[in-house]
Amino acid sequence: MATDRFLQLSDVAEILNISSSQTYALVRSGDLPAIKIGGRGQWRVERAELEHYIERMYKETRDFVRAHPFTYSDTPDEEIG
Repeated sequence: MATDRFLQLSDVAEILNISSSQTYALVRSGDLPAIKIGGRGQWRVERAELEHYIERMYKETRDFVRAHPFTYSDTPDEEIG
């Protein structure tokens, strides 16, 4: 798997630590580009596309954090200590 150009959805799920159904939803929504190949139409995600997706999620998270600064009111009472 380490050098494969294309990954199965189960591989992507493992890398992202999400369920297979969440991975399928990312692909079907177009958030994570993938191709359908073979007679049975199996989904494959190019490793480079997965890396771009991860980079994009980091950027979106940074933008979200900047736009929504953390306050103690965001933390449930039991976590404040």
